Amino acid sequence: MNNQGVESPSSGSDTSEQSNWLDVEPDVEVIEVVSFFDALTFTTLPEMLQHCKQQHDFDLIQVIQRLQLDFLGALKLVNYVRSQVKSGIALPSEIFYEDIEDDRFLKPVLENDAVIFSLDEVLGPTSDTGAETSSTVHELDSDLQKKNKYLEAELSSIRESFANYRLAVEQTLNRRWGVNDVPVPSANTKEKDSSAYYFESYAAHEIHETMLKDAVRTDAYRDFIYENKHIFKDKVVLDIGCGTGILSMFCAKAGATRVIAVDKSDIIDKARENVFNNELSDVITCLRGSIEDVELPVREVDIIISEWMGYCLLYEAMLPSVLYARDKYLKTDGLLAPSSATLWIAPVKDEAYISEHVSYWRDVYGFDMEAMQEGIYDEVRIQAMPTSSLCGRAYPFKVLDLYSTRPEDLSFTTSWETELRDDTDDPDGFIIWFDNFFCPCKSEPVPEPAVTPDRWAVASPGHIAFTTGPDGIETHWKQGLLLTDPRKSSQIHSTSRRLSGQITFAAASDNARALTISLKWFAGREERNQSWELK
Repeated sequence: MNNQGVESPSSGSDTSEQSNWLDVEPDVEVIEVVSFFDALTFTTLPEMLQHCKQQHDFDLIQVIQRLQLDFLGALKLVNYVRSQVKSGIALPSEIFYEDIEDDRFLKPVLENDAVIFSLDEVLGPTSDTGAETSSTVHELDSDLQKKNKYLEAELSSIRESFANYRLAVEQTLNRRWGVNDVPVPSANTKEKDSSAYYFESYAAHEIHETMLKDAVRTDAYRDFIYENKHIFKDKVVLDIGCGTGILSMFCAKAGATRVIAVDKSDIIDKARENVFNNELSDVITCLRGSIEDVELPVREVDIIISEWMGYCLLYEAMLPSVLYARDKYLKTDGLLAPSSATLWIAPVKDEAYISEHVSYWRDVYGFDMEAMQEGIYDEVRIQAMPTSSLCGRAYPFKVLDLYSTRPEDLSFTTSWETELRDDTDDPDGFIIWFDNFFCPCKSEPVPEPAVTPDRWAVASPGHIAFTTGPDGIETHWKQGLLLTDPRKSSQIHSTSRRLSGQITFAAASDNARALTISLKWFAGREERNQSWELK
């Protein structure tokens, strides 16, 4: 074999050998991370972020964590910041998701932006990115510890409330069975947290099944949302007390660009699951907590929707939370759904009901069980009464315009009056119900009490309304029945059929979510007073 011209490994030019080896050496890539706010460059992302934090008071990681951004969200945030700086526009004091949601921020502002290539260092669960990242992780750990302490305290409160609830049941049974002389140890000397009972009650599935199957209620919300899709399209909606998430999902299907669903009850876990299973997680954000305590990821919302109504409208005291959110988050021209409500009172006379539910206890298989009548004249009974039981004219004693109502307006005393039928001497009691109205236009006047829900619904496109009164389809709210105590008054023998007086709604003294209803009325020359508790 002719080896001429072929150099052995040990021969030839050293320079040529070194050149050959240098040719196969890989180039060392120098990463340049460009600052957000100036022309300075850094070799690592943490160094650049530290510079921006110290010199320009901007913490990228803090914003990502506060807005709970995924990779695409963080990408938009980076490009948003660079776009603002490039245009000479100062960043807002606090960045919200709505600032960065435009898809144009998916396009890099800076070509080959090393920050974008290094986002995994910020988003990843584990990352050794220097002192700044370690400091941030430490801060996050500290925040998680605080949250854990808060959750532990909340769990302790729930356990305490449950213990008090068991105690209250035991005391009630003891009192009713005449064993008040048996001392019952206190579960805890701390004041009972009535709100814990309220939120815990809404964690049960049965109550949500009842509400969802109330077609009058659920259809009204669905119809208002779907018949006004042009109002919900591309809007940010806040759903307070979202429960299973049904209203939030209606809004998302109607075209809302973002829906924030808030509930303090454990049902929020089911809502989040429902949202995920219906592939709406990209639109609906579920937050656990009361609206007064949670931090929304937006500054303001276009629409607040909430099913806040309780028995006799104001039982459970959820409306103050809606008013709080209205004042803090709703845009000046934003909408409330529902927008107004009217409370009604009417006298009732129903001998069949009295016989079956009151007189019945005085002769049960020959035994007098008067003890079972305890509280029957002191407590509001939730009952669907037939229209035939009305023995006088209904009176609208309170109209709530949700755009102007203040929390202090929810405890009130106001006048009322009615005219009894000629065949009625003394009513067995009174019933209270409410009508609800949904209006697609904030500037439209609140409907007058004379305008029935049926008339309102056909008066203009987009109008929706319903009644919980005896002349409508039965709802889960039914009516609040206030039975008058016959032992406190003689029969009314007056030629006047007119009753007039005052009605008072107030929070119960021992439970802010409970309700005390008091009536004072005159029939002829006789004055009557009575109060009922709704707990």
